[in-house]
Amino acid sequence: MKRRQRTEILVEGSRELAARMAQAITDRYEVKLVEQPSQGLVMVKVRETAKRSLFYLGEVLVSECKVQVEGSMGIGVVKGHDHELAYQLALIDAAYQAGLQETLAWDQTLLDEEARIAATRSQAFAEIAKTKVDFETMDVD
Repeated sequence: MKRRQRTEILVEGSRELAARMAQAITDRYEVKLVEQPSQGLVMVKVRETAKRSLFYLGEVLVSECKVQVEGSMGIGVVKGHDHELAYQLALIDAAYQAGLQETLAWDQTLLDEEARIAATRSQAFAEIAKTKVDFETMDVD
């Protein structure tokens, strides 16, 4: 599983999942905090659709953290002020970078969480679609 997909699942999914995974690493391995969780600003790059050119829309506040586990560096970056999640993401990333044994079981857990997120979104979209007005069939006097 790629880092981007893994991070999206952990950010959008259950906070308990990220906490459990991070706790499994801190219980068994020595964690070196390379960079304390802190806030920063990141430029948001957007592609303009007509000319296909890139431009910077603005800045977004992020929380970021870097840790080292078993000699491998992990980074966690999350939108907003959430130092705890940034730290957990960094731990999980470092575990994957180090190829720790715990990560072998995590892939299926993450895929299950991704399916749960997709089902929740689908249900929300279905609820919204019920309120959609079809102007083609409306009677207008």
